[in-house]
Amino acid sequence: MANIPGEIFLIVPQESHDALVQAAYEHRGYGAEEAAAATKMCSAASRHGIRTHNALKALHLDELFGSGSGGCVPGAEIEVVESKFKATQAWNGNRKLGQAVAVEAMETCIKLADEYGSGTVSVDNAFHYLWGGGYVMDAAKRGYIAYTNCTSTLAEVVPFGGKFPTLGTNPHSWGFPTTDAVGYPVVIDWATSTIAMGRVEQFKRENKELPPGCGVDADGNPTTDPFKIKSLLPFGAHKGYGLALLNELYGAAIGGSMPTLRGHATEAKAAGEKSTSAFYFQVVHPEALSGGNFSQGRSQAENITAVMKDILGHGNEDCMLPGTIEATNAAKCEKAGGLLFSAAEIKAFAEVAEECGQDASAWTPETFPVFES
Repeated sequence: MANIPGEIFLIVPQESHDALVQAAYEHRGYGAEEAAAATKMCSAASRHGIRTHNALKALHLDELFGSGSGGCVPGAEIEVVESKFKATQAWNGNRKLGQAVAVEAMETCIKLADEYGSGTVSVDNAFHYLWGGGYVMDAAKRGYIAYTNCTSTLAEVVPFGGKFPTLGTNPHSWGFPTTDAVGYPVVIDWATSTIAMGRVEQFKRENKELPPGCGVDADGNPTTDPFKIKSLLPFGAHKGYGLALLNELYGAAIGGSMPTLRGHATEAKAAGEKSTSAFYFQVVHPEALSGGNFSQGRSQAENITAVMKDILGHGNEDCMLPGTIEATNAAKCEKAGGLLFSAAEIKAFAEVAEECGQDASAWTPETFPVFES
């Protein structure tokens, strides 16, 4: 979570958070198991400070494009497509809840990597899995090298040099098992837009302006007003554009359809196209990479530690690693003894509680203690 001066966080017991999120998903028709998978990932996002992909974002996405509109089917079953390749699997997600699919896909990749050195799962007809970093982080904590990308629910990003949004925010997520070397996994996790659309929603809740260069309004003019942003811009100009394009190409190879029709089921059906997303997962067992010839007789783990020390040496000791912010936020939550939310987020949770017949009066800012860092 960003340390914005003057911002106050409130401590919510994880049990209270998880019970509400589980109830909200079950209220929308999801089974206990798939609701638990979604709750697990929402909780992990909040614990690691990923406020743009917490339960509020997940439930809002489900309302707009998921169970609320038929874009996601509660209780759907995954279909494993017959394949001649032993270390890979192709799935038809059948619009099953994205987090539940992603959790199972990563577990399958790990099993394949244990047997073959690497494992790959691709998923067609998928519904967005939210925070990709959570899946690769979990695998990395267990000692694996993991990667995932997906095509986002909507085409909201203008290609570099263009003027019409034809790309998703299309995140990439990598996790590397460096806990022994630095105390936590290196996790590189980003949308290929300058910001995620979830950040826009967050700033709407907080009534704050966005940094310059994030997006444009309906007329294509740059704006920092989250209520006026219509489309997003790729980060790093042509570099972010190239990475976003990769997701679209992965998706096209898996079975995904026109980016501009994703999330628009009626228009896609009329055109004979799909409106669903595509996922790609890969896990590599570190032993599968080893050539067994490390300098000074070091083991693979010792060599990784030595390389990290060299990178962060020579006056670079205070440099931040990808994953540092997430690890720091997890430590804050551990210190607080719960998950941390703003007052605006607590009020949004009250609306969730009211929706699913829970006690909304239990979700007021005054109910929860203030976190003092």
